Amino acid sequence: MPVTTDAAIEITAFRWVPEFAQGLVRDLRLRWAMEEVGLDYRVRLLGPERPTDYLLEQPFDQVPCFSDGIVKIFESAAIVQYIGEKSDVLLPRDPQGRFRAIQWSYAAVNSVEPAFNNLFAVTVFYADQEWAKLRRQGAEDFARLKLKRVSEWLGDKTWLEGERFTIGDLLMVTVLRNLKHTGLVAEFPNVAAYQKRGEARPAFQRALADQLAVFAANQPQPEGAAA
Repeated sequence: MPVTTDAAIEITAFRWVPEFAQGLVRDLRLRWAMEEVGLDYRVRLLGPERPTDYLLEQPFDQVPCFSDGIVKIFESAAIVQYIGEKSDVLLPRDPQGRFRAIQWSYAAVNSVEPAFNNLFAVTVFYADQEWAKLRRQGAEDFARLKLKRVSEWLGDKTWLEGERFTIGDLLMVTVLRNLKHTGLVAEFPNVAAYQKRGEARPAFQRALADQLAVFAANQPQPEGAAA
């Protein structure tokens, strides 16, 4: 397994999150990318109270951050692109193929993910509030429109740009997972099959298992439980 204690690459991740967020935290994207290219890495775990100097690494107090002794950066899409640059496994070398992959990574996090996050907010975070109930249908319709656009582009292709899996697909699949609490993706069979193909990749399975193992090991104990 690429997760080691003495690897040159370090990423930050949460020690624990509630069950609804498990498998969705964005360090999963880095873990998956490094599994695909075969890079060793170590994880620095953070609790709900981050060190004050963490803001010097991540000004929005989020995860993940990345450091390999040469480059220190935050934002998952930028980090995945940087990892992709290290080999041609996830990022083609020819300029057209390379930038087609990069454009889809931007599309995943800029054109698609915000709509899904908005729906997640009104159906999970604020589901019991009246304003969220009123907003839900509009948020659902907008998310469905984004899925329709992805579906129409994808058609019967294996991946977004044909037969080759790239950083664009990696990011898009993780974005689609933000709708796992809904039935929206299933409304578009080719997108649902696309997501399943991504999740079936051995590198994804290893990355997900590693993230979930951390959460399981740090599950908060009920008050009064024996130490």
